Amino acid sequence: MLTRFSPLLGLVFAVGLVVTPMGGIWAKEKEGAKKESQGSDVEGSGFSLFDTESIKGFDESKVAKDPVCDRSKRPKINKVEPDEAKPGDRVVIKGENFGTKECFRGVTFSSASSTKVEYKFVNDTTVEAKVPDAKSGMTFVIIVTGAGSAQSKPVLVKAK
Repeated sequence: MLTRFSPLLGLVFAVGLVVTPMGGIWAKEKEGAKKESQGSDVEGSGFSLFDTESIKGFDESKVAKDPVCDRSKRPKINKVEPDEAKPGDRVVIKGENFGTKECFRGVTFSSASSTKVEYKFVNDTTVEAKVPDAKSGMTFVIIVTGAGSAQSKPVLVKAK
């Protein structure tokens, strides 16, 4: 059976050898043209679109001040007190692994997800938040940290 396909395999192999080098040359020419039209290679900076030098070194004082957020500890909300509130009321969110003030990103309520929520970071386990103007009914409180997000059990938002 191998002999039946030998001429066909030979032809495919021969065509592959002829086409491949030409395809490679064409691709390199196209790549070179693309490189010239998009930018230039500046000594010491690598490829640059605007002939600007790359950033050299780093500022140690900035690196020392940068917060180190532990991404391995996912946040968890244990409870929201009180579990019934009106817009404008303050709620206390208690849980675990909220991180540091610099790594804490924010609080949202699912019934008013596009509304910016005022909050106060207390510590790694506690955050206070002001209930935004939201439609009355059940909602979830969501916190976002450098390690991810966590959602509470449903909380009732009462009418104003």
